[in-house]
Amino acid sequence: MITLDTSAAEPPYEQIRTQIAGQVASGELSPGTRLPTVRALASTLGIAPNTVARAYRELEHSGVVSTRGRNGTVVNDDGRQRAAKEAAATYAEAMRALGIGQDEALGLVGRAFDRPISS
Repeated sequence: MITLDTSAAEPPYEQIRTQIAGQVASGELSPGTRLPTVRALASTLGIAPNTVARAYRELEHSGVVSTRGRNGTVVNDDGRQRAAKEAAATYAEAMRALGIGQDEALGLVGRAFDRPISS
């Protein structure tokens, strides 16, 4: 399930990319899972197909998914690992931008893992 926040500073394609990468990293989308077609997802979200296509292209470029012509876009076998690495890189970049060092950032991650998952 993908949702868009129209009030967010993050563009819609990035919201889609981030959510799909997160679902792959968490295992919610397993290897071989077929994603909705560009047109179907665009229609569901009420956005232009080019927005979804850009998100899919970026996911493919980072190795999370592969586009297989008429067989659609599917999660790669190693997509979960790649999505996790991408999420880690994004987190590290954000922490550096905030002036937070590695030890403190890792401590924050450890505490986040200790918290119960909210539904």
